[in-house]
Amino acid sequence: MTSAHFQVLFLLLFCVLHSSEQTCPSKCLCMSDTVRCSSVGLHKPPQSLPSFPANLDLSHNHITWLDPVTLTMTPRLEKLWMAHNEIRTLSHNLFRNVSGLRLLDLSSNRLQMVEQHYFHGLWRLEELRLFNNRITQVEGSSLSGLSSLKKVYFSFNQITHFPFFSIQDHTHPFLAMLDLSSNRMSSLPWEELKALPQLVQQGLYTHNNSLICDCSMYAMFWHWNLREYNSIKDFTDEHTCNVDGDPRRSIRFFRDKRFFRNCTVEKSIMQPVTVLLSDVVVFEGDRVRLDCQTSLSSTNLSFTWLSPSRGFITQSSMNDTLISMFPDGTLEIHATTINDSGVYLCTAVDIKQALNATREVNVTVLLPAAEPFNTGYTTLLGCMVTLVLILAYLFLTPCRCSFCKQPPAHSNQGTLSCIFSSFTREQPTLKHVAFMEHPMGEERIEWIPQS
Repeated sequence: MTSAHFQVLFLLLFCVLHSSEQTCPSKCLCMSDTVRCSSVGLHKPPQSLPSFPANLDLSHNHITWLDPVTLTMTPRLEKLWMAHNEIRTLSHNLFRNVSGLRLLDLSSNRLQMVEQHYFHGLWRLEELRLFNNRITQVEGSSLSGLSSLKKVYFSFNQITHFPFFSIQDHTHPFLAMLDLSSNRMSSLPWEELKALPQLVQQGLYTHNNSLICDCSMYAMFWHWNLREYNSIKDFTDEHTCNVDGDPRRSIRFFRDKRFFRNCTVEKSIMQPVTVLLSDVVVFEGDRVRLDCQTSLSSTNLSFTWLSPSRGFITQSSMNDTLISMFPDGTLEIHATTINDSGVYLCTAVDIKQALNATREVNVTVLLPAAEPFNTGYTTLLGCMVTLVLILAYLFLTPCRCSFCKQPPAHSNQGTLSCIFSSFTREQPTLKHVAFMEHPMGEERIEWIPQS
């Protein structure tokens, strides 16, 4: 067999392999950037997958193990649905080749533990769904490195303790939802909750747990209810606790406040981590400064503002010429607009002492009021117009007196005569004043008796 035959066989083999890589697996539906293999009775992922999909749906099957080789074939993957399968554990370096993954859905599986290596390398991951599993333990560093994380769902599991200490402002700056509802936590580490970033506190869901009633819990939830956090407002009746740990004596502590009447809420609320509230009302186009004065007294503080129209604002990310941020955390808006209205949240973080404090500023931008109608200027203008009309009437009225001698066309003597005549005819005198023409060409004034 000649070398030419080998070249032809090599090209044929390459074409076959290349076409097989782009072939849609059987039982699956392949679209432009999506491969959907849900509800087709798979017991393991397809052996070959095309390399183009950004979305891969393997949900509602009987898959028990996810092989790392499967994901090496989809380097552009951004969303992976593995819900409603029978996965019990995840292997090391499973997501090594899909670091661009943004959504990972492992809900409704049989996971019993979240180990620290599970999500290694997923620094772009934004949403992680682990609800409705059998998870009893979450290792402390299992969420480390997930710096882009925004939402995490751990609800409907059997978790008794959660590593709140692993979530900090500089490790998870965008985390806005942490759902731990419907688990088996009997108590919450209040000191760790107080140190959570304000954004995480607003989106922390802990209802439908087995919490034991105590004043610390009541103070925390009371404070969150005062701030009208959605986690409290949307599930008010689901926030229950067990008196003395007895599930048969479960009460709704927002409805049964008599049990907590001896609790001193003011003393139990987080100290020194506090939230200061203020209202600012300005007109559109005004320059306004929003200070970030909190209870933290350290000089080594970092500040982050959450704006309703511009999102997160830090000194390192200042790229807007319309706003400025000073070293003390003060935010300046050079020229306010209607879109700048809303609640501004400033978070001051003391990294050395692991403390944070927040300040909320409610900014209201009003449209400039119309200039009021000035009656003084109007009256003055009316008087001036009236005076001009009177003078025009007095001095520009045509002369109809019989003794006014009509002058030649080239002379202005008749005009002067008419003016003086018009002026004097209204006066209560017995004589008229008129210009008389002298025979020698001179002018003189005479008093003419009234006839």
